[in-house]
Amino acid sequence: MEFFWKKSKREFQLTVSTFGNSSTEKSFSSKGETLTWGRENHGKGIGVGDWIFQVTDISGEMPSFDSFDAFLLAASNACCSPIALFIQIQGFFICLLLALGWALASYVRNKEIRKIKESTEKGNSFAFLCCDINDLEHSNQVNLPRVSVVMPLKGYGEHNLHNWRSQITSLYGGPIEFLFVVESTVDPAYHAISLLLKDFEDEVDAKIIVAGLSTTCSQKIHNQLVGVQKMHKDSKYVLFLDDDVRLHPGSIGALTAEMDKNPDIFIQTGYPLDLPSGSLGSYCIYEYHMPCSMGFATGGKTFFLWGGCMMMHADDFRTDRHGVVSELRDGGYSDDMTLAAIAGAHKRLITSPPVAVFPHPLASDLSFGRYWNYLRKQTFVLESYTTKVNWIMNRALFSTHCYLSWGFVAPYIMSGIHLAAALRLYFKGYSFDEAPFSYTGLLLAGCLATCTVIELLSMWNLTRIEVQLCNLLSPEAPPMSLASYNWCLVFMAMLVDNFLYPISAMRSHFSQSINWSGIRYHLKDGKIHTIERSKDKGPKFTDLGGKHLYGRKGATSNYSFLLSLSRSLAQWRQPKKYDV
Repeated sequence: MEFFWKKSKREFQLTVSTFGNSSTEKSFSSKGETLTWGRENHGKGIGVGDWIFQVTDISGEMPSFDSFDAFLLAASNACCSPIALFIQIQGFFICLLLALGWALASYVRNKEIRKIKESTEKGNSFAFLCCDINDLEHSNQVNLPRVSVVMPLKGYGEHNLHNWRSQITSLYGGPIEFLFVVESTVDPAYHAISLLLKDFEDEVDAKIIVAGLSTTCSQKIHNQLVGVQKMHKDSKYVLFLDDDVRLHPGSIGALTAEMDKNPDIFIQTGYPLDLPSGSLGSYCIYEYHMPCSMGFATGGKTFFLWGGCMMMHADDFRTDRHGVVSELRDGGYSDDMTLAAIAGAHKRLITSPPVAVFPHPLASDLSFGRYWNYLRKQTFVLESYTTKVNWIMNRALFSTHCYLSWGFVAPYIMSGIHLAAALRLYFKGYSFDEAPFSYTGLLLAGCLATCTVIELLSMWNLTRIEVQLCNLLSPEAPPMSLASYNWCLVFMAMLVDNFLYPISAMRSHFSQSINWSGIRYHLKDGKIHTIERSKDKGPKFTDLGGKHLYGRKGATSNYSFLLSLSRSLAQWRQPKKYDV
């Protein structure tokens, strides 16, 4: 008895016979493989009268694939080799380690949220300033130390006025001065901050300082050091802030309290919470900062330092302790990397209080090109160093980050190959059994998808908790939310940022030069040795804030800039709800 059928473009023949009856047996001469089944008769072998089924592939040849299909199948099988399996399993662990780090950071931030809420429930309406209401007594406030806030400025962007306003309207109860340091009066920031300070001239101690051009270090460091020279002689602490930092009302008080509590602290720092504007470039910056945020969510000691917020002892600069002034002044490119290296060399303490997380709205028109320029600046800092040990540490960080970045991306490329091969077979009507395709690839892709979901959920949870903490610390501000976060773009940004980081790092290593806000710096032996300035070669806008970099001396650059500034002031005086 014979049956013929076709399956997946291949022809098979089935013969059914009874064992011992030669009249119904049939022999096959097909080149295909013959498979035989029969009753095992309880393990005693096949007996007379048992049915035997024979299936024969009589198509005579394996299915033919076009060159692209053959390439996909070969690539999929190659991605199941031992080394490929190691790379993919390693990627799973990288995802899970990131998820674990964000989970631990969430625990630290959430602990502070519970602390604030418990204090509020006990009747402390000022828990966002201080959880112990007794610290707000007049007798304690009058003894608070003097703080000088130094803000190096460059250019003017859409969020600067809001950020500056949050800085000078701090509810710190002790004596405080604000020093806005610009390169020259040509800088658009000079005119913008002048208009702002006119509205507060009788309420805050603030002034603008023109620092001039840097010759031996980066312009930012030059502005910082000039600000330190001009600070009040009685200042106990100096706080360096970038113009993209949006402070909470109690931020300066919280930083100062920790410095007073532990005099061994060398530097206190914090970290930004990026608020993406919707472009892929803004999400890439958000994704770049999120892994780094783990190191700042310790609730105490850390080895990391963010130059956007650094509080230090003023006397360390007056006496050039540990060479903080000379190391920065003589060829310094990155303020935070230089100071972190000094702290490590002298075993000094860096801390980050759990409330030191600051909203950081990104420019609404942040293009991918500006993201790339920002990434170049971030990778370039690893090329600057102060000592041989610092150079070794930077090389180790360079190598580790590059390895982990591509180690994170590679499994997604391999999983994409597995899925592409499977889909091609499915849509062309081939059977997985007849094609040289391994199910191991699909299993690996499924494991990677599971790890990715866990990672994204952990990132989402940390972002949610930090948004909630920022809302508690700034009750007067319009509440932020996660409503506008696009998690598909977050996933894309994870792949793009980790793929581009090693490329940017290697380019920085071989070029040894960078354009930062229209100024090109050249390094030699880890120090700045040449500075080039040219408006024609530099960008008109810079990195995250999309700031205007240039203007005319003694006046704003053009009518559009004046209009933009007036609109920003109007929005600042009558704030509307800010959509995150």
